[in-house]
Amino acid sequence: MKPFTRALITSMLVALLTACASNQTSTTTVNSVNGGQATSSNSVTVSSPTVVVPTVESIDEVLASKATPHDTAADLNWQNADLIEIKLNDSSISANNPNVKIDGTTATISAAGSYQLSGNLSDGQIIVDTADQDLVRLILNGVTIHSSTSAPIAIMQAEQVAVILADGTQNTLSDTVDASANAASSEDLPNATLYSKADLSIDGNGSLTIQANGNDGISSNDGLIVNSGTIAITALDDGLRGKDYLVVNAGTININAQGDGLTADNEEDPSKGYISIAGGKLNVTAGGDGLSAITDILIDAGELTISAGGGRSASINTDASAKGLKAGQNMVIGEATITIDAAEDALHSDNNVTINAGTIGLAAGDDGVHADATLTINGGDLTISNSYEGLESAVITINEGNISLVAQDDGVNVAGGDGSSMQGGGMGRPGRNDSFAASNYFLSINGGTLVVDAAGDGLDANGSIMMNAGLVLVHGPTAQMNGALDYDGSFALNGGTLVAAGSAGMVQAPDSSSTQASVLINYSSAQAAGNPVQILDQSGQALVSFTPRKQYQALVFSSPALQQGASYTINSGGTLETSASGYAQTAANAGGTAYATFSVSEIVTQVGQRIGRQR
Repeated sequence: MKPFTRALITSMLVALLTACASNQTSTTTVNSVNGGQATSSNSVTVSSPTVVVPTVESIDEVLASKATPHDTAADLNWQNADLIEIKLNDSSISANNPNVKIDGTTATISAAGSYQLSGNLSDGQIIVDTADQDLVRLILNGVTIHSSTSAPIAIMQAEQVAVILADGTQNTLSDTVDASANAASSEDLPNATLYSKADLSIDGNGSLTIQANGNDGISSNDGLIVNSGTIAITALDDGLRGKDYLVVNAGTININAQGDGLTADNEEDPSKGYISIAGGKLNVTAGGDGLSAITDILIDAGELTISAGGGRSASINTDASAKGLKAGQNMVIGEATITIDAAEDALHSDNNVTINAGTIGLAAGDDGVHADATLTINGGDLTISNSYEGLESAVITINEGNISLVAQDDGVNVAGGDGSSMQGGGMGRPGRNDSFAASNYFLSINGGTLVVDAAGDGLDANGSIMMNAGLVLVHGPTAQMNGALDYDGSFALNGGTLVAAGSAGMVQAPDSSSTQASVLINYSSAQAAGNPVQILDQSGQALVSFTPRKQYQALVFSSPALQQGASYTINSGGTLETSASGYAQTAANAGGTAYATFSVSEIVTQVGQRIGRQR
């Protein structure tokens, strides 16, 4: 992240996060049965800050500040009588129009109009070079063009060009070298198999195969829009590049690129450098990033399957970048289906990530989802099958959605650090560049379902946590230096259901700033993975039934059903039927044995003696 951007984010968070005064936390006395021990202790905590963080909520909100894509409504509107035919005859070209100048196996189009190309060209080039302001339409009607010296199609000057893939046709473009390699500027000469200095769009229901042996597959130095067609690209570097913007509205795109799959890289204008996916089907295998945008990545619909850097188990160079989706500013995801396997972060933004909907499956060698500033989840189904840390940002807000994640370290990490930014930078583990003060970090859970399976801390906040609604399940760590819950500031639990099982060495529960009661159960010895636990009311009805996936010695439970003044029994063992998450709100008595009974007279009730640190 650039220094001025980081400073802006830091100042914004400092202004918006306010810590309140500290309070005393008391634990209540419990009756011991089969190992539970009554204890009483006091600790000082800091109550939860009030947080109002303005984050991007919709794609339309982002697009309102962006350069408007060029108009492609006229792309498919032409009269056949107006077509100018260009015949490719292997080692020659023929055309009967003064606006097509032929020099050996090179044809130069010098005026706007509709040009239909057909045939094969074994070593040649089609050039567009016109000062006209009207549209240049190139209709590919079954062509194969190879160039050993430059781009098979090079648009050197035009206002706007549409490449039309004629229905039912197969078209192929290939090159040998990067013509721009020895140029004074990378934009002086073509650096792609289909190259354009003008706004470029691709339409039609035919197919286009590109073999880019020199550099990029398709590149526009202005904007690039894909409206339809079946496109297959194999590229030495990037697959699709639109410098100002890259928009995919429909079509099927298959990319195998040694660089980035799709990229928008205008660094000078903050209204440009964005990628928008509004539909279509994309299959991307990239040596670098799957999608990389200097500013924003906006995915409103479509189906994306991405492999970046060889996938989650791959090792990459420290100066490389291999993220699934990488945005410099905002990433917003709507009703899309996304599958990513990335060597680094699966979803990464140097600023904000917002997930509003969609079905998202991620596997990552680093973070599942990383945002330097804010991560907001408003809906959708998010599954992270592998990650170093599942969710990471300075401020994380979960309002709705179904989230399930597996992490080698922390499941949800509220912390700072760029996590390797737009500049690249390898794995970035285990140390992180932490540029935010601890008081700026905040996790807010206001709804949805969050299931965490973490080898490190389950929920880890270098600041504070507030939970107002939703369901949170933590299959926490077994190592004593980690905990199912870990926070430095406060944890105000005001609603929802929390079940967090893990080791006892660093155990924490919500604090007295909460308005909803919770219980911390400290077992006298470790409980086996898969050993069910139930909390039963006085009538024998289960408030919660939970089967931890891992060995555990501490469990935190809270729900609106846990009432002040009531008494409860903790059952351990037996046979319990639960969902894949290990949870059931109500279930028949598992037939286990009573471990302890307790009464709720304070916000935080403790059962058994803590073996680790005291808060």
